[in-house]
Amino acid sequence: MIIPALDLIDGNVVRLHQGDYDQRRDYGHSPLSHLQEYERAGAKLLHLVDLTGAKDPAKRQIALLRHLLTGVSVPVQVGGGIRSENDIKTLLEAGASRVVIGSTAITQPELVKQWLQYYGADAIVLALDIRINADGAKQVAISGWQENSHATLEQIIEQYLPAGLKHVLCTDISRDGTLIGSNISLYQEISQCYPQIAFQASGGIGNLADISPLPASGVAGVIVGRALLEGKFTLKEAIRCWQNA
Repeated sequence: MIIPALDLIDGNVVRLHQGDYDQRRDYGHSPLSHLQEYERAGAKLLHLVDLTGAKDPAKRQIALLRHLLTGVSVPVQVGGGIRSENDIKTLLEAGASRVVIGSTAITQPELVKQWLQYYGADAIVLALDIRINADGAKQVAISGWQENSHATLEQIIEQYLPAGLKHVLCTDISRDGTLIGSNISLYQEISQCYPQIAFQASGGIGNLADISPLPASGVAGVIVGRALLEGKFTLKEAIRCWQNA
């Protein structure tokens, strides 16, 4: 599945280079038209990140998110600084199908396990952003990638499996926003290791050739952001590429 993604700062569609707010590209202030275009082109799931809310939860763009979520009929998963149960409730009530939880899943695992069990495995996506060190360890980064957690991807997944974990969005930070292709070997390895998890690949998609090896890697879907915004290919082409791989 191709999952088109938009990152939002103060109502504008943006892309950050490797999570750096000082290195941003702007793609206009009409996120709804992008989402509706993606829906028309056949998207079955959309991905939104509230970067304003991620930086300061008090400034979460709830009015904008509600407007966007009611403007499309396909499911949308929403992330960006989810730190409390109130954040989850607010987003689900606003129309999000799933809530994406990043750093909080690492810093407060017992709390997030409770949310998983209460809201159900289909309502929660764990976003695990990793840096692969010289020894091959997949270290999970937190706080907008500013620090490493010292936990590995495998440790976090093992911790959450008993709570019913089903959806994991895994980003190789070194690829994010670079258009240099996905880390296929990473996705093959983790999909084989955890076949019960629906992994979403993220980071590095620059052309259709980057998409074609992904279905065989075992991932359930791939997040595509910048490449669609910059017209490297159309969403219809990407979906066809996924289906024919």
